[in-house]
Amino acid sequence: MSESKKSPTPLAVALLVALLCAIWGSTWIVIRGGLEVLPPFTAAAARFVIAALAMTLVTAALRHREGGGKPPTWLWIALGTLNFFGSYAIVYRTETLLPSGLVALLWGVFPMLSALAGHFFLPGERLRGAHWMGFGLGLAGLALLFLTDVASFGPEGIPAAAVLLISPIVSTIGNTFAKRSGKGVSSLELNRNAMALGAVLLSLLACATEEPLAVEWNARAVLSVTYLALAGTVLTFGLYYWLMRHVAANQLSLIAYVTPVVALALGFAFGERLTPWTAAGATLIVGSVALVVRVPKRGDG
Repeated sequence: MSESKKSPTPLAVALLVALLCAIWGSTWIVIRGGLEVLPPFTAAAARFVIAALAMTLVTAALRHREGGGKPPTWLWIALGTLNFFGSYAIVYRTETLLPSGLVALLWGVFPMLSALAGHFFLPGERLRGAHWMGFGLGLAGLALLFLTDVASFGPEGIPAAAVLLISPIVSTIGNTFAKRSGKGVSSLELNRNAMALGAVLLSLLACATEEPLAVEWNARAVLSVTYLALAGTVLTFGLYYWLMRHVAANQLSLIAYVTPVVALALGFAFGERLTPWTAAGATLIVGSVALVVRVPKRGDG
């Protein structure tokens, strides 16, 4: 089956990216809230079990309308293993040690990694000097956070943050695979298969390291997992991988600059600490967004 008939307009892309920023920005504090009553791997596994089931229903309903071919087996295995299993297992574990807003800000290395991968491995993703300046500015903000706020959490802070950096690395690898080899494939099927594999792997990890059957599912646990599964996973990743078929990878990676700012604001609103160093790091990141967005990519005319 052929790819979708029509690419989204620039306005539609902007609105969808804004929606992704808002939802993904809220997921960090929701994860943190759920972890007050759930073990990390059990929480992540439950999220992706529900997400995979929901995505199966969505795929059955919308598959023919979306268009696109069947995704290669190796591609959804790579996404399921890297983006949904490995990346989220690390994030959930780290949020038991560090505040949600700080974790989100540190995860902001993802745009730089994604842009670098696009520059070297994706045709037409070459960056201009101004882009490199923007990404460098964002990286400086993240380094500032790492050296100040992270260090303030004592002996566990820096090792936890260092392990966290593996998460955006593996996500970058998976996204680069999807951008390079996923053109023309069904984003619904790709997400369904990858989420199902992620759910299986996270469930096995939870059973091996925790006691998921002993968990008491109160209202907070149910609401947290349900929101993260349906809004924070099915809706967002469905939109994201569909947009990847039409939008440059480095442009979409800017979501990871805005999302931490939203996460930081929500974390502060719900009682997490906001230091001057946090504000300074976040300011550098926002400045990098403005610089990168305003400068066209090479070849855009």
